[in-house]
Amino acid sequence: MQSGGTAKQIARWVALGALFLIPLTPLLVTDTLFFPFITGKAFYFRILVEIAVAAWVVLAFLDKEYRPRFSWIGVAVVAFVAWMFVADLFAVNVAKAFWSNFERMEGWVLLIHLLGFFFAAGAVLRAEKKWRAWFLASLAVSLVVSGYALLQLAGSLPIHQGSTRIDATLGNSAYLAIYFLFNTFIALWLALTERRAWLKWALVALAVLEGVLIFFTETRGTVLGLVGGLALAALLAALTAGRRARRAAALGLALIVLLTGGFFLARDSSFVQDNHVLQRIASISLADGQTRFAIWRMAVQGVLERPVTGWGQEGFNYIFNKFYDPALYTQEPWFDRAHNAFIDWLTAGGVPAFLLYLALFGTVIVLLWRSSELSRPERIALTAALAGYAVHNFFVFDNLYSYVYFFAILALVDSQVARPCKKAEDAPVLDAEGGMMYALPIAAVVAAGIIWTVNVPGLQVAGELITALSPSASGIDANIAAFEDLAAHPSFAAQEVREQLVSFAASVAQSQSATTDEKQKIVSLAITEMQKQVAAYPLDARERLELSYAYRSAGDVADALKQVQAAALLSPKKEEIWIEAGALEWDLGDTKAAQSDFNAAYALGPQFAALATYAAAGDFAAGDAATADKVLLSAYGTTTVDSDILAVAYYRTKDWSRLIDIWKLRATPSAGAQTWFGLAAAYYASGNKAAAIKTINAAVALYPDASSSAAAAIAQIEGKAPVQ
Repeated sequence: MQSGGTAKQIARWVALGALFLIPLTPLLVTDTLFFPFITGKAFYFRILVEIAVAAWVVLAFLDKEYRPRFSWIGVAVVAFVAWMFVADLFAVNVAKAFWSNFERMEGWVLLIHLLGFFFAAGAVLRAEKKWRAWFLASLAVSLVVSGYALLQLAGSLPIHQGSTRIDATLGNSAYLAIYFLFNTFIALWLALTERRAWLKWALVALAVLEGVLIFFTETRGTVLGLVGGLALAALLAALTAGRRARRAAALGLALIVLLTGGFFLARDSSFVQDNHVLQRIASISLADGQTRFAIWRMAVQGVLERPVTGWGQEGFNYIFNKFYDPALYTQEPWFDRAHNAFIDWLTAGGVPAFLLYLALFGTVIVLLWRSSELSRPERIALTAALAGYAVHNFFVFDNLYSYVYFFAILALVDSQVARPCKKAEDAPVLDAEGGMMYALPIAAVVAAGIIWTVNVPGLQVAGELITALSPSASGIDANIAAFEDLAAHPSFAAQEVREQLVSFAASVAQSQSATTDEKQKIVSLAITEMQKQVAAYPLDARERLELSYAYRSAGDVADALKQVQAAALLSPKKEEIWIEAGALEWDLGDTKAAQSDFNAAYALGPQFAALATYAAAGDFAAGDAATADKVLLSAYGTTTVDSDILAVAYYRTKDWSRLIDIWKLRATPSAGAQTWFGLAAAYYASGNKAAAIKTINAAVALYPDASSSAAAAIAQIEGKAPVQ
């Protein structure tokens, strides 16, 4: 290496320090920031990459060894990021395409940071011969994450998703699964090339541990990726290794096939079905994937409409709105991903982005096997890791650290196969004095400016949003002040801030402890901010609904209805929107319109019995009881159905006998005193005071603790003063 003096040494240690801090990213959980498992990690990664790139640029000026080299992997990476810049410029929502939001922290901003990581890590870790050390550091961190996951399995630490699927410090079982999958194959790769026996077997043990933990994430796509990757590794070894290794690999492959086949044949056995983890994995089937298939069909429709530049990153919600499949009614209301990384890039950047994404896999695998710098075990393990990752990505979308590992492997292989560029080599080297006087100070200032511009505003908003949502010792006025400040300084996450504001305003509007002035102030702010949001993103049905919720909090049903109707134009097949419209029209007294909208929702999803109750409620509201009964009989086989919306319909139409029938269904011995009081209220509303009192007494017999409330209710029914 050429001498670069003190400037080079400073830049070298800064670059190495930043790169070796990146593996710590999965451990970071920032409860003081909105989306604590995501935002803190993302900002931390971005800042470290910005520092590493700045230091690497200084090193490249001072020493030719650190300069970029040519390989087709690098070409594919640059082309992919460059094309997505173009695609995002043509996105439906350009700002979100570039900046994403707190929930995802992706967008083109993440891509350019991954590109910076690719170049900085590839050059610095190659020149310093630190790639192995970097991956060992990453495995050391994964051991800590594994310990956290084991404590979750033992019940010593809570699972953040509130299920049985471990998520450790990543906060999402699918994110943890792909993290473990990469580390499993990396540990095997390093074990196969490790000379020290203690470390070799420690790495094998870690690979086994994290491979097993993948099953406890219950992420089926990653389980398939693990099994497929191991099978591919065994097959490649059987085809390319020496005689003894081929035999072992063939036996391993046969064992994988036998275990997989045996599990498939035993999938209906009590041993599998009585084990939650095995039962979920055994449920993998085409029928079980209908939700995924429906989303993928919608995605294809979106691609056909915008095949060249796509919809931009974070643009899938527009496809979800426009081409919504009513079969998804019982699923979560909003999808912002196709749950298939390949299709996600196809929708985000069109056919060119899809082909370039495939090129990332293609170039790295081809050059990996052409490289003379990497041993056969390295080629096999890294190929298996990439194959397992590809299978995982066929069923799940990416996250920050799966991107990091993918680009780390791209950079690793690139650094081994790339060749010096003549232009980069011929460029003059900056002397030590120039490094200290110009390169280092300029790089430091530029890095500080980028860190401040790209990260600090978002960090401040993510922190202040938590403050705005948290109970304050100063009362609701402090929360309102925090939201007002957020509104005055919008960031790339303005949508999330405004949606949280609407939710907070709705809770304040219903709060008995809030003053009238506080309610008016927060609701007015929510309406104003959501009006800005709709003006900025007029084609987003979700934002129209959010504005309607804000109007509803203010009691402005007419304007709320206008926004729901606008949302229906943007997403005409989404049942939820028609239900919202029907409910608002009913509140306005237009029962015929409510009937029409409820029936429109039911016509979109006639297979969903829950929608039948809305259709019947609309019919009852419009006075068409005969049609309502036909709908209920068709869906439930009876006209007596326990449904809140039907209870409202019966109450509003004063159909007391039907209302009483619903409450009779609910008033079981284990239902609770309040349910029995509800039945009593129905009797009282119908004018049957005797039955009401009898029901209350029956409730007291079942729940003696409710005697005081019962006495007060009976006194009210009898027209007497409440018992003190």
